[in-house]
Amino acid sequence: MLVLMVTITITGLPFGIAMIVASIFYLFLSGQDVSLAAENVLNGIFGNFVALAVPLFIFAANIMNAGKISDRLLDFALALVGRLPGGLAQVNILTSLIFSGMSGSAISDAAGVGKIITDMMMRENRYPRGFAGAMTAASAVVGPIFPPSIPMVFYALISSTSVGALFLGGVVPALLLCLVLGIAVAIMAKVRGFPIEAPVALAMLPVIVLRALPALFMPVILLGGIYSGAFTPTEAAAVSALYAILLAAFAYRALGLSSFIDVVRETVETTAVVTIVLCGAFIFNYVVTIEQVPQTVSALFQQLQLQPWAFLLLLNILYLLLGCILDVSTIMLVVTPLFIPTAAAMGIDLVYLGVVLVFNMMIGLITPPYGILLFIIKALNGIPLAELIRESWFFLAILVAMLTLLTYVPALSLWLPRAAGML
Repeated sequence: MLVLMVTITITGLPFGIAMIVASIFYLFLSGQDVSLAAENVLNGIFGNFVALAVPLFIFAANIMNAGKISDRLLDFALALVGRLPGGLAQVNILTSLIFSGMSGSAISDAAGVGKIITDMMMRENRYPRGFAGAMTAASAVVGPIFPPSIPMVFYALISSTSVGALFLGGVVPALLLCLVLGIAVAIMAKVRGFPIEAPVALAMLPVIVLRALPALFMPVILLGGIYSGAFTPTEAAAVSALYAILLAAFAYRALGLSSFIDVVRETVETTAVVTIVLCGAFIFNYVVTIEQVPQTVSALFQQLQLQPWAFLLLLNILYLLLGCILDVSTIMLVVTPLFIPTAAAMGIDLVYLGVVLVFNMMIGLITPPYGILLFIIKALNGIPLAELIRESWFFLAILVAMLTLLTYVPALSLWLPRAAGML
C-alpha cells in the first residue's frame, strides 16, 4: 500500500488521490469489503460537525480579501506602529495578527493583506525584495496559531480535544511570536538602515480607527461568542462568514455580485482540495488502525524508554523534516494520529501538544524546498525565490527558537485555557 501511494504521488497526482487509491488497493488485497472506503469517507465527512468549520473559515477569509477589508486594517496598523524602527515591517506583523483573528489561514494572510504590504515595502526600494517577502511569510505564520485556526480544527478532529481550548492555547504563543518578531525587526532596522514611516496626524486617527472598527470587532465577536457559550466553534465559522459578507457588501460597499461569485468559486476549489486529502486520510487512518500501527509506534517508544522531553524533541525534528516535503493537511491528518496515543500514554497534555505541533507545521510553510508561502509570495509579488530563501533563514532561526521555548514551557500554551476553566 505504501509503495503504491508513493508511486502514485511521484507520477504527479494529488496526495489525497494517492491515499484513496492505495487504501482501496489494501482493502482489496486483504479480502475486506472495498465499500468500507466509502463508509469511512461518508462517516468522516458528513458525520463530523467540526469538519464543517473548515470551508466556512476559508469562505470568510476569501470574502475579506475580496471586500477590501485588508486595506482598512493596513491603514489602522500603519497609524499604530508605522513610526517604530522598520515601520512597514512592524505594520506587516501587526496586520497579520489582526487578520489572523478573522481568517485562520496563513495562505489567506499572505495572499491577501500580505501581498499589499509586501508591495508597499518594495516600493522605491525602501526594503530589499527578499526581506519584504520573507517578512510577510514569517508574519503569516501567526495566522493559524492565533484563533481561529483551521489546522487546530483538524487537530481537534483527530485527537478529540476541545477546539475552544486549542484556540485559547494559541493566543499567548501568537502574541509572544509577534513581540519577538517586532524586536528582531527593530534591531535589524537599526543595523541595515531601514526607514521609519512618517507619523500619522492625530486628527486622522479617529477616522482611521472608525473605518477599521467594524473589521476589528470580528475577532471579538467570534471569541466572545465561543467562550461565552453563545455558539460552538463551528457555528462561529458560520458567523464569521456571514459577518464578512455584511461587512464587505453593506458596511464597506466593496463586494459586488460578480466578486461574490468569484469568492464562492475560489472557496469551492480550495475546499475540494482540502476535502480530497481529508477523505484519503479517513480511509488511510482506518487501514492504519486495522494494522495497529499506532500501538506499534507506542510500543517502540516504550521500548526506547524515552522521557517526554526526548519524545517531544524527536517529534519536533521529524515534523520539521516532514514540513520540508509535505503540506500541513497531509502531516496533520496522516502522521499526527500515529503519535497521539504515545503522547497520551506519556502523560503529555494533548491541547499543549496540538499547539506545539501546529506551530511546528507552520514553520514548514516557509522551509525550502516545499515552503508553500514562499512560492505564493514569489508568484504574487514577483520576488526571485533565491532572494526569498536567503532572507528567510533569519526568520526560520527565530521560529525554531520559539518552537523550542513553546515545547519546554507548557504553561505558555496551557495557562489561558486553564484560567478559562477549559482544562
